[in-house]
Amino acid sequence: MGDKPLIYYLLPAYNEEANIAALLGKISATMKELGEEYETIVVDDGSKDRTAEIVESLKDVAHVRLFRHETNRGLHESLRTGIAKFLRLSRNDDDILVTMDADNTHEPSTAPAMIELVRSGYDVVIASRYRPGSREVGLSFTRCFMSRVVNLMLAVLFRIRGARDYTCGYRAYRRSALSRAWKAYGDKFIESETFSATAEILLKMGKLGIRVAEVPFVLRYDQKGGMSKMRVIATVLDYFRLIMRVLRSSPRASAGD
Repeated sequence: MGDKPLIYYLLPAYNEEANIAALLGKISATMKELGEEYETIVVDDGSKDRTAEIVESLKDVAHVRLFRHETNRGLHESLRTGIAKFLRLSRNDDDILVTMDADNTHEPSTAPAMIELVRSGYDVVIASRYRPGSREVGLSFTRCFMSRVVNLMLAVLFRIRGARDYTCGYRAYRRSALSRAWKAYGDKFIESETFSATAEILLKMGKLGIRVAEVPFVLRYDQKGGMSKMRVIATVLDYFRLIMRVLRSSPRASAGD
């Protein structure tokens, strides 16, 4: 198994100078309270503001590794880069990767419950907006409605036991499960070109028989600094393309850990 298991955080970031320092501070405080060793991987996706500079200034106190895209390539590419870096850095199959939005809308205080469930035997734990006790604060009616329609559609077409929230990017992954999926799909693991990449990861892992659990959380969109980067129409269209891709996709049978 190798070294002692570690917790890794992955933050894809694009123009998050208003949010990144606060989020890194919260992650640090949460992990100190938990008494866990951790590292944070920040993928700066060609930011035009001070995001990278702020992360660099905090890298020692916040246990951060910064990786940069020279140009903006999109969330899907940042997730691909971040997962690849995690799998390269990680040395233990029981290491855990927690993926979060870098805009300070996901509270790190939810992570300990997610980590505990992964350690109890689950492969993926989702911070779900659709469990008792969950709330969405500051999100527009249009975004809430679109999210529910997309999640219902995905749940009907690709039922994954234990999952209700297919699109939230706040998740905890067991390294062994993520590595198996990475090997099974190769360069086709993430093919989406919009925010639908988060759903694609779950749907493709679902084809491998993963164990999924959820915890409730409060989405704090009211804490977000700056404008939303989601292109709603493009994202909706990409969800339809995603459905067709996943229906046709087939993981390599020989992929093992």
